[in-house]
Amino acid sequence: MERDELHRMIRVDQAGEFGATRIYQGQLAVMGDRGPHSAEIRHMAEQEADHRAKFDALLVRRGVRPTALHPFWSAAGYALGAGTALLGPEAAMACTAAIETEIDKHYSDQLDQLEASGADPELAEMIAAFREDEREHRDAALANGAERAPAYPLLSGAIRLGCRLAIRLSERI
Repeated sequence: MERDELHRMIRVDQAGEFGATRIYQGQLAVMGDRGPHSAEIRHMAEQEADHRAKFDALLVRRGVRPTALHPFWSAAGYALGAGTALLGPEAAMACTAAIETEIDKHYSDQLDQLEASGADPELAEMIAAFREDEREHRDAALANGAERAPAYPLLSGAIRLGCRLAIRLSERI
């Protein structure tokens, strides 16, 4: 696996974890500490902040250029989080379920590439651990009513499409 491919992986993963922290900040700004799922969201937000910190450090240590889209992802992530929370607690959970479904696939694809090439065991270990957290977030969101959100199939589909687009853009820009 080439250095550029590894840098793309690190860049997109750091951008994704950054976006996740912004989504949860937006949700918590609307829901506060007393919402029906606030404790669950706060826990997920803490895990995402830890993931982001580790990718931030890896980015610096390896000299990887971050995505130029950070300002956009900051605003878009916060707006997505706040917007789904305004629709209700189930919509906030639907947002998490949709995003984590895509991230599970994204991280699994990356792990397949890393394992097939034998490249970068450190990155593979990070991604494998973070993927497990993301799966737990998805499962918790589903258990907390994600599928009861208004227009769930439409909302989930739109968020998943946006997530796939964000991944592709952040790999390159």
